[in-house]
Amino acid sequence: MKPRFLPSWLALAIWCAGIAAWAAEPGGRYEVKLLTKEGSQSFDFNTGVVTARGGVLVRYENEQGKEAELTANQVSLNQKTGEVQADGSVFLRGEGHLWRGEQLSYNFKSKVIKAAEFRSGAAPFYLGGFSLQAVNTNNHYTATNTFFTTDDVAEPGYRVRCRSLVIVPGERFEAYEATLYLGSVPVMYWPKYTRSLKTHDDYWVLTPGYRSLYGPFALGTYHRAFTTNLSVDLHLDYRQLRGVGVGPDFNYDAGRWGQGSLKLYYAHDDRAGTNGVGGPINNDRHRLNFSHRVEIRTNLTVKAVVREQSDAFLIRDFLEHEYRQNIQPNSFLEANQLWSNWSLNLLVQPRINDFFETVERLPDVKLTGFRQQIGVTPLFYESESTAGYYKHEFADNVRLGFAAWRADTYHQVVLPQNFFGWLNVTPRVGGRLTHYGESEGRGAATTEASRGVFNTGVEITTKLHHTLPNKDLPLFQGKGLRHILEPSINYAYVPSPNRLPTTLPQFDYEVPSLRLLPIEFPDYNAIDAVDSQNVFRFSLRNLLQTKRNDRIDTLVNWALYTDWRLKPRAGQGTFADAFSDLDFKPRDWLMFTSENRVDLDNGRWRIADHRVTFTPEDHWSLALGHRYLRNDPLFLGGPGNNLFTSSFYYRINENYALRTRHFFESRDGRLEEQQYSVYRDFRSWVGAFTLRVRDQRNGSMDYTIGFTFNLKAAPRYKLDQDRENPTMLLGG
Repeated sequence: MKPRFLPSWLALAIWCAGIAAWAAEPGGRYEVKLLTKEGSQSFDFNTGVVTARGGVLVRYENEQGKEAELTANQVSLNQKTGEVQADGSVFLRGEGHLWRGEQLSYNFKSKVIKAAEFRSGAAPFYLGGFSLQAVNTNNHYTATNTFFTTDDVAEPGYRVRCRSLVIVPGERFEAYEATLYLGSVPVMYWPKYTRSLKTHDDYWVLTPGYRSLYGPFALGTYHRAFTTNLSVDLHLDYRQLRGVGVGPDFNYDAGRWGQGSLKLYYAHDDRAGTNGVGGPINNDRHRLNFSHRVEIRTNLTVKAVVREQSDAFLIRDFLEHEYRQNIQPNSFLEANQLWSNWSLNLLVQPRINDFFETVERLPDVKLTGFRQQIGVTPLFYESESTAGYYKHEFADNVRLGFAAWRADTYHQVVLPQNFFGWLNVTPRVGGRLTHYGESEGRGAATTEASRGVFNTGVEITTKLHHTLPNKDLPLFQGKGLRHILEPSINYAYVPSPNRLPTTLPQFDYEVPSLRLLPIEFPDYNAIDAVDSQNVFRFSLRNLLQTKRNDRIDTLVNWALYTDWRLKPRAGQGTFADAFSDLDFKPRDWLMFTSENRVDLDNGRWRIADHRVTFTPEDHWSLALGHRYLRNDPLFLGGPGNNLFTSSFYYRINENYALRTRHFFESRDGRLEEQQYSVYRDFRSWVGAFTLRVRDQRNGSMDYTIGFTFNLKAAPRYKLDQDRENPTMLLGG
């Protein structure tokens, strides 16, 4: 005969041994686990009540797989009703909240909570009070005589006390008869106060300060999130010497209809100054930024951008963060359809601001064929074809513009081959045909023309590597070493086209660059500047890797490259400048970066850019840099640089930190810019006081002082964002 009491006896034996026990009940199951060896448990078979002492964990999992956990010194759990009585250091986690108290009654099934003194948290908000009677009705908790704060300490510096509180876990809470206390002093009262737990619905941002160009200023922003899909930032700025600036920023998400933003700003500027050609700037200054992107269907996207402003210097004067990102914003409408081997792009780019040089594209249609295999042959095909009407307009019409139709098509066949398992050889041959209509406009100087271009070449690459897995590198904090060597040779040949660039209208022309331009098509996209070419490009990349802290880390990444021109064009030397790009990380806290460009024909440096960063401890870091650009008008089109930079951060203690930045131009001995920031941790807030000094090179200095505050619970700035965008500490 099988004894009926055996399963219960085994379960009880397991509990008494301090091992977790699971009990299945209709609607869910429970786990009771002793957390100390001194603990004890008992089970009443008639009532289904488990009693445990000495540190206990109770875990409940419902039929949907959601869990709730409770820990306490002592518990009494009724598995049938789901009711648990807990005493001593009670912690309850469930429904996105953490409840804490010395005594607490909770029902795992109905989610009814009762407690005397309690605390609860759903970051960034924390609750507490006395005589909690929180009943979950339609997922709504209600409590009386409570307070809430974002100051996560035992004695918060500020709190909002309320007579009653309604909590919707993960959604929002509503406080009735709420009073804000700073310490023990009441400072504000709300009959009803509502706060979302998902998004920070509304807040004010105020940046007061002083700038010699503005006088005393106060930059204010009111943020309001009407829904999760629509928010607005209303800017209201006052600059004592310049006047008032105002404008809203709308950000929206229309679902399948797309996402975008509309930003408006207007300022009546009492000291507007002059424009790029010496004329006065109108005192009424404004800018409009609109962008919208929509995915009509899979792989078909449309993006529209409008950037209109009253003058070229508005964003420089009042919206410095935008100016640093793009000093010459343009407007366009772009549609792109992508397939597996092809893409079709439509671009319409008008000139809206006549003080910027622009190549208008009205429109520009491009069909791109990605590299794809031709049938079952070893050959691969790629192409790029464009057609459009283009108009080259110069800034402030200082030169006469011109326009013309142009159709261009380029096709290329490549034959990738691998020899000996390690040598990659890729010969290529291609050609392009371009037709130009007769140019129009006051600056027109070309007639209808067609140009044909033939090109061929070959690229040879390989990758060699050697690994020493047991090599100790104590000097470099490494274990093991892997060396990867990647040499390559790329040969490009283009005979002289039947029409030289000087006889064609220049819309897509070669822009001077501090880096080497591509030598093969279609990467080289200066369509109107295509000329003869007979050149080898040599490059060599060295990569040294080691293992640090159980992960692969790059010790050295060094690339060398240059061009050997077999038949230089006018103005070219036999050899292009030699380039060296080096990243060297000898320790996990030390990084050295170097970029160099050397004129081989004349044996002189054109560019020398070096940076070293020290981060030996988490409380301080130092970055030093030097950037040299040779003063060569033919190379840069302007004066060079011999600039020394430094950036230093130090956390003095738990409450204070400082950061400094310096830019010293040794070419003429000027300290061009210096910035000093002091950070103060006010426990719930972080404040920053910033001083910036700029030498404007016109005999005057630009002084700026700013104060910013950031609430930790709902931060305006991301971590270290001020390091990447230091102007934000000054309201820019």
